[in-house]
Amino acid sequence: MLEKLHLLGFAEGGWGVALLAAAAMTLLLSVLGFVLGAIFGGFAAAGRLSSGRVPKALASAYGTVFRSVPDLLTIYLFYYGGSVALTAIARSLGSDEFVGLPSLATGVLAIGIISGAYQAEVYRGAYLAVERGQFDAAKALALSNIQMLRLVIVPQLLRHAIPGLSNVWQLVLKDSALISVIGLVELMRQAQIGAGSTREPFLFYLAAASLYFVIAGLTGQVFRFGETRASRGITPR
Repeated sequence: MLEKLHLLGFAEGGWGVALLAAAAMTLLLSVLGFVLGAIFGGFAAAGRLSSGRVPKALASAYGTVFRSVPDLLTIYLFYYGGSVALTAIARSLGSDEFVGLPSLATGVLAIGIISGAYQAEVYRGAYLAVERGQFDAAKALALSNIQMLRLVIVPQLLRHAIPGLSNVWQLVLKDSALISVIGLVELMRQAQIGAGSTREPFLFYLAAASLYFVIAGLTGQVFRFGETRASRGITPR
């Protein structure tokens, strides 16, 4: 086994460099998808908390659909469905070429929409966990709605939401491996390429697992720091 480790060398053109570059792509894909999911999740949570029937119904349908449909199927639907739509538009403009969606953009969108369905429930639960007295105190201080959200509600909402968001992040990180099916060379895809080229699957998949573990550990520290900072001045019950 030790003599096979030279395959993961970091010389120019070595597999080690390729795996690290793929790990960076995985991190980029995951971060962008998570941030986009926060936007979708925020709007969906607002819809769920709304008193209007239409926003509540749309937000509930969004969460139900994308939490129920397998993530891989969602990725396929976005990639191939989007490509078919773009090709149809191109043909209407006189072009006969097939137009495919960029793998990275499709992956970010798919992961964003999937994670948004989960983040919506985290934000909704965190909002409901904020004590009602905080809203009354903000109104007593004559704060505007924007000031109330920025100064009072959002800081306390984050304190309740960060642990749940950390779990969603782990799901996003693992879902990023599924984007390899539409051609994006992220960590899982690069490990497959290396395993197939060298006939050393155990070595490359073990290296990929180690890199996933490192990414998860480092980003987990970020969430723990955020949770600690958001809980400053709060006495544990």
